[in-house]
This record gives sequence, C-alpha cells and structure tokens, in this order.
Amino acid sequence: MAARPEAGVPRHLAIVMDGNGRWAKQRLRPRTFGHHAGQKAVREAVEFCLRRGIASLTLFAFSSENWRRPPTEVSALMELFLKALDKEVDELHGNGVRIRFVGDLDAFAPELSARMRAAMERTSANTALNMNVAVNYGGRWDIAHAARLAAEAVARGEFSADDIDETRLHGYTCLADQPPLDLFIRTGGERRVSNFLLWQIAYAELYFTDTLWPDVDQACLDEALDDYARRERRYGRTGEQVAKG
Repeated sequence: MAARPEAGVPRHLAIVMDGNGRWAKQRLRPRTFGHHAGQKAVREAVEFCLRRGIASLTLFAFSSENWRRPPTEVSALMELFLKALDKEVDELHGNGVRIRFVGDLDAFAPELSARMRAAMERTSANTALNMNVAVNYGGRWDIAHAARLAAEAVARGEFSADDIDETRLHGYTCLADQPPLDLFIRTGGERRVSNFLLWQIAYAELYFTDTLWPDVDQACLDEALDDYARRERRYGRTGEQVAKG
C-alpha cells in the first residue's frame, strides 16, 4: 500500500542521473566506477520516494543516444544492468515497488531483455511505488511511437484521424497510466532536459543541482522538494486565480 503523500509533495518525480563519469574522474577512476557508485543513489531515491509517499519515480538510466558512447562503457553498463536486476529485484519487490522499463527494449540483448520483462512481470501487482526505468528511451521516440500507435488504431477503424487530440495521443505515451509529471530533477550541473520525457514535462517544475549523481542522498532530495513546495503552479492561470482556488 502506497503511503499518503504530504502536502506539497509531487506525485511523480523524474530524475536525470547525471555525473557518474565526472565523479569517477575526480577520483582518477574509470567511468564505470562511477556507474557502480551511482547504484547507491538509486537506492536512496527509491527509499526517499517510499518515505515521502511519492507515487511514481522515473529514472533516466540509458538514453537512445547513449549507444554512441565508447563500446567498452556501453558493455559495462549492460553488465551493470544485469547484476543490478539480479541483486535489487528481490528487495524492491519486498518493498512493494512496481518496476517498469520504458523505451525500446528490443534493442537489448535477449538475455537482458528477458530479465527486464521478468522483473516487470514479477512486480506488476505492487502498489507502494511505480519505479520507471527509462532505457534506450528518448522523448522524441516516445512521441513518435505514440503517433504510430494512434495511426495504426486509425487504420484499424477504431477512430478517425479527426478524433486525435492531446488527450487521445497522451494515452499512447509510455507513462500514460501514471500521475502527471510534477517535478523534474537533473543532477550534475547541466541545465538541459536531454530529450527526456518531452511530452510529460510540459507543466513539470524543473530543478537543477550541481551535485553529482553518486553523491545524491535523501538530504539532497529533500532540498529539491523544499524548493518545489515553494513554487506556485499556475497552469496558465494568474496568481490571483490560483489563490482563490
């Protein structure tokens, strides 16, 4: 059973986990060392969301553009995914976390793809937290994929092209069944969204921190939520209208 969220707490939190490579470089270690260190921050984020009653956590783990990285790093990341699945799924399942991998899973090796699908199936009934892991994902891909699915539905005669509006197209996006994205966090000091959740980010609050991902802890996440709680979310209305409710 999911905890009840506190006032001013986002229902859906997304994080671009940036800074693993630079964290490792500062310590004169290979980039893969930083990726391993970043696993602790993932656990911190999951525990934080469970404690604060956040319904959905979406983590940007591997973008569709990350295939361009050096082959040795990509290979190490794939191995890390496999080990993390073997090590973490039992604990996540025990804590009621529902795991979902979003993105084009067909690009991964059959062994990894099978393990991802098995983890999703095993945790599918859990309700304490939706943990969405974006792998081989891009925001433009998500929108194009949704448009293709809608076009296929039109071809099947389920509705006409004139019936496609924002609400209908949204239903075909990766996270359509989850709360709207409220807070987007990027670690590592960069100030851009990097093709992440482009559709979902429309009215999200953006928060950037210089803290490198392996150094992120619950205190750092508390700072982000404190900043979020101070913001006035108007959705196109005036401040006076918001005040009146």
